[in-house]
Amino acid sequence: MEQKKFDLNSFIGMLLLGGIMLWWMNTQKPDETPEATTQTEQTTNAAENAQNNLTENTVLNDSLQQIALQNKFGAFAYGASTTKEGSTTIENNLVKLTVDNKGGQIIEALVKNYKTYDSLPLYLVKDKNASFNINFGTTDNRILNTKDLLFTPSLTKNGETQVLSMKLKVAEDKFLEYRYEMKEGDYRVGFAVRSQGLSNVINSSQEINLDWNLKGFRHEKSLQTENMYSYYYYKADDEVDYLQMNDNEVVNDIDWVAFKQHFFSSVLTSETPLNNATLKSIDFAGEDVDSVYTKTYGLKAPLALTNGELNYNMQWFYGPTDYNLLKSYEGTSLNEIADLGWGIFGFLNRTIFYPVFNMLKGFIGNYGLIIILMTIVVRILMSPVLYKSYLSSAKMKVIRPEMEEINKKYPGKENAMKRQQEIMAVQRKAGVNMMSGCIPALMQMPVFFALFKFFPTNIEFRQKGFLWANDLSSYDTVFQLPFKIPFYGDHVSLFPILASVAIFFYMKMNQSQQANMQAPTQEGMPDMSKMMKWMIYFSPIMMLFFFNNYASGLSLYYFISNLLTIAIMFIIKNYVIDEDKIHAQIEENKKKPVKKSKFRERLDAAMKQAQEQQAAQQRTKKK
Repeated sequence: MEQKKFDLNSFIGMLLLGGIMLWWMNTQKPDETPEATTQTEQTTNAAENAQNNLTENTVLNDSLQQIALQNKFGAFAYGASTTKEGSTTIENNLVKLTVDNKGGQIIEALVKNYKTYDSLPLYLVKDKNASFNINFGTTDNRILNTKDLLFTPSLTKNGETQVLSMKLKVAEDKFLEYRYEMKEGDYRVGFAVRSQGLSNVINSSQEINLDWNLKGFRHEKSLQTENMYSYYYYKADDEVDYLQMNDNEVVNDIDWVAFKQHFFSSVLTSETPLNNATLKSIDFAGEDVDSVYTKTYGLKAPLALTNGELNYNMQWFYGPTDYNLLKSYEGTSLNEIADLGWGIFGFLNRTIFYPVFNMLKGFIGNYGLIIILMTIVVRILMSPVLYKSYLSSAKMKVIRPEMEEINKKYPGKENAMKRQQEIMAVQRKAGVNMMSGCIPALMQMPVFFALFKFFPTNIEFRQKGFLWANDLSSYDTVFQLPFKIPFYGDHVSLFPILASVAIFFYMKMNQSQQANMQAPTQEGMPDMSKMMKWMIYFSPIMMLFFFNNYASGLSLYYFISNLLTIAIMFIIKNYVIDEDKIHAQIEENKKKPVKKSKFRERLDAAMKQAQEQQAAQQRTKKK
């Protein structure tokens, strides 16, 4: 058997063949798929792509937005693109104002320390019930409204004064500015409207209009009474006037306008008088007991440019229509919006009732007691007049039999002139003046109408309670009716009932006095005594219906006033006036010669002439 040997050449060939096989296997490995990449590589690539897309989209959107703003607002696109929506609040211990960046206007005005009739915070401006706007044209033929534009706010402090600057910018150094300045302890807020660098932006050939509108919120329990005392006041040509209900006027030289809502007012004052201003007042509430608003007020006035710029110093007032407060603003005449009445009625309130009221409230905290004390003061002041009236009544009672004899002596229409002449002669000898019976009533009428304004408009009585009345400035309610009675209401007020009962007994007691003051009924003349009997019942009923929806403080006054009058009349009648002495005095007066005045002589001559003419006419008829 042949032995095998090692073959070197075969071994080398095998190694080469193995190397070739390994090389081939490595070069044929498949490519890596995206799923095989690492998580880090995926995140990095995605972030880079998203960032690139966002940058491209932001640049594109900003450019489109800038173009849109430029097309819409022109030069004022700068402010619109650099300012965001929002609001700024300024406040002191009396009032809180919220100013919106959009329009730079007041969107909330909260009067602190006061509540609505249903105990809610008292807002004069809220929920878009008010709008302040300046409408103007631009040199690039646009018509813009500030209420649509964004203002840039800047709140600073100047000592104790808060300063809020709202700028509508064209550039950093070119803008329209609303500047609010609020001090501590003051309802007034300084307000300036001025522009800088806009002489080439604002079109001076077009009218620039200030437009202020407000819908007055309901704040009081009686919508009817609140609406009745809500008025549009304004001062023009140094005189304060007001608009009638549902009226509009064009007025010049206006210093201020006041949107009065019974006890609270929104006022805009301008140092530069406004001319050619359109004022409007619309009765929004009417008889709607569920209405949120009372009236709608509006002011539209053109503004003038000075050297191509706006420059107006104004002032806001959001606060109570308090006569004492408004009177302290000297030189403004704002106290006249407190509505104390015209002529002698306002004079009595300003010179008598408010000073007495201010004195009493200085040491008495109960406002019902203040009303009672004021009533006592008024009755004491009027008691001499009441005494004179009773004295004349007693004199007329003494001479009444003589006047009845004259009626019998001269009967018929043909003797009417002679009869009247003889009656007047008897009265003159007795020292009786027929007008003395009317004077007390005439003197009390101004007091009646003055207090008719004083109690319902004096904010000091608002939400001040007395006995069962929760609010002396509104009606009291002791029973709520399930239905509404025409002219009466849907509730029963007790103070008007008491006042009506008191006036019934007063008139009943006064009936005999009134009967004495009347001359005996002459032929062909109506019997006044029968009319007086009807008035005794008619007057209390009328008062009951009228005062049921009125201020309970006023009903309390008339109740106490009539009680005091009854007491004074009782004292005068039973302890002061002595009819026997009066009769004796009249008899003495008859013995004295009566000195006639020149007026009396002319009157007697005229009556004698008329009597002669009447007699001549009767003789002609007989023929």
